[in-house]
Amino acid sequence: MKIQESAENYLETILMIGKRKSHVRSIDIANELEFSKPSVSVAMKNLRINGYIEVDAEGFITLTPEGRKIAEKIYERHQLLSGWLIRLGVDPKTAAEDACRMEHVISAESFEAIKKHTHRTITE
Repeated sequence: MKIQESAENYLETILMIGKRKSHVRSIDIANELEFSKPSVSVAMKNLRINGYIEVDAEGFITLTPEGRKIAEKIYERHQLLSGWLIRLGVDPKTAAEDACRMEHVISAESFEAIKKHTHRTITE
């Protein structure tokens, strides 16, 4: 099932915040993405309804297995693509911004080819 780019960004953000903090709340996501709290609340409702996150009674957000799978895929793409662009000489800020756009549209085949190439280049 193909999900919206914005949903992928939210899931990736939840994953990233969860790596830094023990609990993720909507306000953390709003602050991280510089989005309004109402916008994040609507997105969290949609992610919950679609089975990508769970929200407990205290408002703490966790990824479901399906949500984590998507978040980790996008996060891996972001890390690899931004690192690759930086090694090619792109400014780190520009590389991160470009990777953020590329991570959502690149095919699995192209990503795997870049991944193989970059790992081969790094180990040589």
